[in-house]
Amino acid sequence: MLIMGVDPGYAICGYGLIEVRHNRFKPIDYGVIQTQARVPFEQRLLAIHDGMKALLNRYHPEVLAIEELFFNHNTTTAMGTAQARGVIVLTMAQANIPIYEYKPSQVKNAVTGYGRADKKQVQKMVQVLLNLPEIPQPDDAADALAVAIAQANRGLGSYGQKLKGGYQ
Repeated sequence: MLIMGVDPGYAICGYGLIEVRHNRFKPIDYGVIQTQARVPFEQRLLAIHDGMKALLNRYHPEVLAIEELFFNHNTTTAMGTAQARGVIVLTMAQANIPIYEYKPSQVKNAVTGYGRADKKQVQKMVQVLLNLPEIPQPDDAADALAVAIAQANRGLGSYGQKLKGGYQ
């Protein structure tokens, strides 16, 4: 199964694709879609849409795993990130890709076995689980790979939830 994980953002949107066979994970690709601050916001969202479509057309993932948003203070950033996340969900829904969402604690638990693991612990386990020579960079790509791993592990525990609305 080919799983795409996404760490949504409008300045930097991380993505990671892993193949899962017989409970073994193989990294296929990872990186980020970046947009520039001086570009009009609607053009930034369009760039995210175009980047996601390009990944869809290149890899044809079977499922999308996306991190739920969690913000404490900065509502401006939260609104922009929520809009970017909406664009990603819409792009995948148009392609009939099943979408699963994960809380940050679920991702941490799925990757490290501990829902309160710190970022470095998660990144190190992503490196180990995917047999990579180093921790994936940038952090957003490593986070996206962690979300994909959470999806891969969902059959082994109670991780994730099908996105409300039943997109398929």
